[in-house]
Order: sequence, then C-alpha cells, then structure tokens
Amino acid sequence: MAPPPGLVGTLLRLLTLQSYCFLLCFASTNVYIVYMGERQYRDPELVSESHHEILSYVFGSKEAAKESILYSYKHGFSGFAAVLTQSQANLIADVPGVVQVIPHRFLNLHTTRSWNFLQVDSHIRNGILSRSRSGIGSIIGVVDTGIWPESESFKDEGMRDIPSRWRGICQEGEKFNRSHCSRKIIGARWYIKGYEAEFGKIDTSDGFEFLSPRDASGHGTHTASTAAGGLIENANFMGLASGLARGGAPSSWLAIYKVCWATGGCSSADILAAFDDAIFDGVDVLSVSLGSPPPLSPYVEDVVSIGSFHAVAKGISVICSAGNSGPYSQTVINSAPWIFTIAASTIDRAFPTAITLGNNQTVVGQGLYTGMHVNKFYPLVYGENIASVDADEDSAGICESGTLNGTLASGKFVLCFQSRSQNSSTVAMRTVMSAGGAGLIFAQFPSKDVSLSSGSLPYVQIDFAIGTYLLTYIGATRNPIVKFNPTKTLVGQQISPEVAFFSSRGPNSVSPSILKPDIAAPGVNILSSWSPAYSLLQSSTSMTQHQPSPVIFKIESGTSMACPHISGIAALLKAIHPTWSPAAIKSSLITTASLEDQYGQSIVAEGAPHKQADPFDYGGGHVNPNKAIAPGLIYDIEVSDYIHFLCSMGYNNSAISAMAGASITCCKRTNVQVNLNLPSITIHELKKRMTVSRTVTNVGPVNSIYIARVQTPAGVSVRVKPSVLLFNSTIKKLEFKVVFRSLLKVAGRFSFGNLYWEDGFHTVRIPLIVRTVLDDFYAET
Repeated sequence: MAPPPGLVGTLLRLLTLQSYCFLLCFASTNVYIVYMGERQYRDPELVSESHHEILSYVFGSKEAAKESILYSYKHGFSGFAAVLTQSQANLIADVPGVVQVIPHRFLNLHTTRSWNFLQVDSHIRNGILSRSRSGIGSIIGVVDTGIWPESESFKDEGMRDIPSRWRGICQEGEKFNRSHCSRKIIGARWYIKGYEAEFGKIDTSDGFEFLSPRDASGHGTHTASTAAGGLIENANFMGLASGLARGGAPSSWLAIYKVCWATGGCSSADILAAFDDAIFDGVDVLSVSLGSPPPLSPYVEDVVSIGSFHAVAKGISVICSAGNSGPYSQTVINSAPWIFTIAASTIDRAFPTAITLGNNQTVVGQGLYTGMHVNKFYPLVYGENIASVDADEDSAGICESGTLNGTLASGKFVLCFQSRSQNSSTVAMRTVMSAGGAGLIFAQFPSKDVSLSSGSLPYVQIDFAIGTYLLTYIGATRNPIVKFNPTKTLVGQQISPEVAFFSSRGPNSVSPSILKPDIAAPGVNILSSWSPAYSLLQSSTSMTQHQPSPVIFKIESGTSMACPHISGIAALLKAIHPTWSPAAIKSSLITTASLEDQYGQSIVAEGAPHKQADPFDYGGGHVNPNKAIAPGLIYDIEVSDYIHFLCSMGYNNSAISAMAGASITCCKRTNVQVNLNLPSITIHELKKRMTVSRTVTNVGPVNSIYIARVQTPAGVSVRVKPSVLLFNSTIKKLEFKVVFRSLLKVAGRFSFGNLYWEDGFHTVRIPLIVRTVLDDFYAET
C-alpha cells in the first residue's frame, strides 16, 4: 500500500540518514501516542498498514518500525503508540494527518445497601429495574484492573445467550482461559505493552499479578460487580454490612478491559487501545474509574477525552469518575462535555465503633473492627510523645512516615491527627505498622468514609473534638489504656446522601463553561466483590501474626465506586430506551436528580467545614434512577455540536477535522461553549448581559405544555423566552432562550439557581451557575 499523499516527500525532507543514526544510537526513547483522528480507511488492516508506513519511513526499515510500535488503533479511530525518541516524535508531529503526538502518561485508579438506598429495587412496580428487566440486552464494558471470574457475582445462571452483535474476544493469559468467559463475562482483554515499555517486564512469579484479564488488586472486580453483579445472599465484610449483594444491572452482560496493574498505574497507551477495542466489540456503556490529577491536559491530548469522544460518537455512553482530590475547588477531572463525570456521595449505612477508656468513659468513632484484640485493653500513646530521634514532634503528631520511635510505639495503640500536610490515614497506618504499633486512632475532619479500616491493624477514626478529649485523657493519666469494641452496622440512622469529603469539586479547570461533575452517586463504604489474591498479598506483607481468610467482599470508597453505579443505571436506561443517545441518557439523569436528603433537607457536602452542597459538588444533584425513566424533556447533543465546541477551544482545523472524520473549517462564533446544549447553564464571566440558548426534545406525552419557573441566582436577573413550550405530534423539539443580566456593580462570586420546566406531571430541572465580573470598571467610575 502507498503511504498517504505527501507523506513520502515530507518524511524525506524531515529525516536524513545521518540524523536517523544519531537519534537511534544516542537519544533516549519513550512511549508516545500518535493520534490521527477518525479512520481514513474502513478496512482496519489498511489503517494499521498506514501506521507502519509512517514508522518505516522514520526508522528506515519495516523491521525497526515493527519493533517500535506497541499498538495500532484501527477500530474506533486512527493512531498508534510507539517507542520513539523526542526528535522522532517531533518529526512525526509534522506528518500530514497527525492530530497530536502525546507523551505517554500513567493514570490512577480513582454494595449491599447502595442500590436499595437508590430504590433500584425489583419490588417497585414500574421502577427502573423492573421496566428494564434488570438490564437485559445491555453490554457494560469495564476499563479497570480486570476481573476475578470465579466470584459469585459473575455466575451466568439465568443469563441470556451472548448477542450476535458482539464482536469481542476472550483473551487468554495466566490463570485465565476461554472457560472463564461465560454468558455473564462475554469478553475479556488485557493490555500491558505501554506499561512494560516504561517499566519493563512484570514479574508474576510471586502470584500477586497475572498477565491476563484476571484481577490481582480487587478494584476491577469491585467496580464490575457494582455495575452488573448478580444476586448474592449474605454477602458481608468480616460480618459487617451483611445482606443481599447485587449490581445495578444484574442481567446486563460484562466486557472486561484490563489496563491497570497492581504493580503501579494505568498506561495511557494501553487505555487508548482498550477504548479502540471496546468500540469495535460493541459495548453500550463504558465504565472508566480512573484518570489523571490536575493540572489537566487539553482535550486533544488527553487519552480518556480522545477515546471517549470516539465512543460517544458511536453511541456508547462513557461514565468516568470525577477524582478523589476534594474538597478543594477546581480538582474535578475527566471534564470533557461528552463524558458523564460522577461525584461520590454517602448512603444511610454507618459503622459506629465504641472506644472504652481506662477510666470507664466511652467515646464513639467509626471503623470496621471485628478482628483481633476485641475487648482487650492496650496502652494508648500520642504520636508526638513517641517521636523518633531524628523527627520533630509536629511530624510525629500527624504520624508522617518514619517519625515514630519503634520501642515506644511497640504493642500500643497510637493516636494521630490529620493535618493539611498529612491528611492521609493510609500514611498514618503505615507509619504505625512500621513502628510496631498495635492499632491506630486517627483524628480527622468529619467524614463517613471508613474504608481504610480493612487494613492490617485495628483502626478507628474520630473527629478532632474526640481526639482532643483523648489527648486530655493521655495527659492526665499515668497509664492511659483503651480498648476497641466490635463495630456495629446501622442502617437508616444517619442523614444521607451527603457529598463525600474526598470527591473532587468544580469548577472545570479546562472549560469553565462546562459544569463538572455532572451528578453524584453512592461512593462511600460500598460493599462489593473483591479479588482474593489481594487479601493474600496483604496477609503475606502484614506485620501481624494474624492471617485472615481470603477476602471475597470488601468495603471501598472513592469516585471509582460512584462511577459504576451510574454505569449500571445507564445500562438499565439503555435497555428501556435503546435509541437514546449518550447525551439523552445523561440528560434524563441530571434533570431528574434530587437536591434533598431523605429528610427533605438540602444535601450537605462534607468538607472543612461542611456546607450546603452546590453544583460544583454534585453537578445536577444526587441520582434518582426511577425518575429518569420518564424525564419528560431531554437536552440532546449531536456530535456536530461537540465539534463546534472543540472549535471554540481554539484547536486547529486539521486536528478537529481528523477527530470528526470530515473536513471542518471553524467559524468564529460567540458564546459557543455556554450554548452547548447541556442540561445546565454555567456562565463564568457575566459582564452585563448574556443570552443563552437551549433546545429540548419532548419524550413524554405527545401533546404537552411546559411552563418555565426560575430560582434565580443571587446578583442577576433571569428571563426565559418563551416561558411556555407547546408540543404536539409535529413539534417535538423547541428552542428557548435565557437572558441573564447582572445586578451588581462589583465582581461577585459564583451564585447558583435552577431553571424548571413543568407540565403538572414532570419537573425538568437544570442548574444555573453564574459569576459576575467587572466590565469597563474604570470607565464607569
């Protein structure tokens, strides 16, 4: 096959034999992703051949090109990952048809009660679970650490046959063969070329990682079973949170894409290969609980944004975690408008754990404590009082790594305090373990997340007030002692939902006019299936003598756990409404989300201090799955709308044309980003007056009349034109405009409101977010 037009001449001008020899012999190499947008050929083999042609000209031989290339992306889009020098990467960046050459990066991984809390219950007549027949017909792809196929969550009893439209494979490997796929796990692939190109071969001789789709860390098994696990009676973690475990869409099929490795991280080259295959395989939903922390890359350089763009263009809903860098602002990740970005919230289940002091007083914290040392008193010490010789007392008080004296800590429970510089209970746990301590009491900002409690040492978390009380007890007592009492499971006894402390917050740092996160879902103390390989690894490295039995269910927290909740719900909606676009599914969930807890009060966001939640905490609100079945109106978006959005971001015509698979000439338009037809309106710079347009599609009764109602953000006036929408058999879509006018003469903060469309049966709500800025301040004064 001939290379693309102009390619030969360009490459010959760019590359001489001498420079090739110098680059090959003396320059260091790294993995680069060469992204080329939509495929230029329908035949995947021709696409792949064009990639080899480019590399052959750069390297001077087909053999060298073959050794360099890691992946050829040829199904959902065009591109490749290869081992290159910086100079070679620069040369390829100038080749016609190349959108972007992206340096390789590593991304991070980010329950019995939760589905009942969301009222996703088969007993609810005409509810989302019964209407969707538990998700029959939908395929959920999970991009994660793999799967433990023997888990009861993935039995295929009662599952339908694999659909004829499915084009995926069951890729074999270590301790994973084709028999591990089934009518539940209908496909499994694994990707390691990008990882090994950076770190070398993985040693799996210790049995704690598998070169296959088999999950060693547990994270992927947890997310997959949360999204689509089957029903399991008496599931529990060490006797806690006992009940019926199930995923959101228990009758949906699962396709597994292992891109993350227990030995450290998720390769961007591997992730993009998984997106490419998933598009080809035919998934309906992609659940992606991973991402890179801020600062964020432009969308045309971010592999999750690129892969998800092509997936959404093919009708696949892509659900991503929002990140775990909260409660700080502008930390939300996976922020492209076509991605469904999920914040984490609490549920109404608590794990109170009583601490009894030697003076017979009792305080109550939270933990998951049922193991050793129950009802046994241990000496209690404060980290600051047992600092190692080379550590300062302040560092020991917060239990920074290596700050405790092993002799003074040995066999004792250690009290540590959270601080701005050391806010991790995980670090404190490791510090206490390495010093030989017997247990950890961690005083921290109030939070309901207790998932660390599954560690190797007894652990209870308390707030600062109780921590201060324990400090007073230690100072006033000659031999202070404490004991932990067994943890209890309480359901319905705490106010929920609340936005989790760790959940990353908006505004969106890449495109401030795009509200992120989109919605909140349960992500705190979620019980789901787990890989027993992980618990065996933990027990082998534990400093205690206690060797627990393999853990097959585990309680975990994170936006990683929130993401598969929405993935499961999206699969249910897809089963009910198979023709709905990803934007329609997203809209139905956002416009029907709740702003109130189970007591009818405004949802609170955990933080320092707690506050009333706003759209930067939870997007449109907390997910309400049953209402999303019939939202009344939807805010739909075409791929062409996303193209106009990319133009507004300042990306060049050739890059956008390649992404779109068509010739695009960007025209200068005003307010393109704020006019993207999202189920929210975010104006991050309102100077005097701005008019924003939206279009709604009627998916309810044919003849409907909707009336606008506005909860106005502070400091602005809002007018909706028209304020009444009339739909009939010939009018299914209508545009309306919202006029915002600043009432302030000085710069303001973000303020929040809501726009409602109501017909007497449906309430279709979108959030309004506005920040007033000065316009010609000095001229006016």
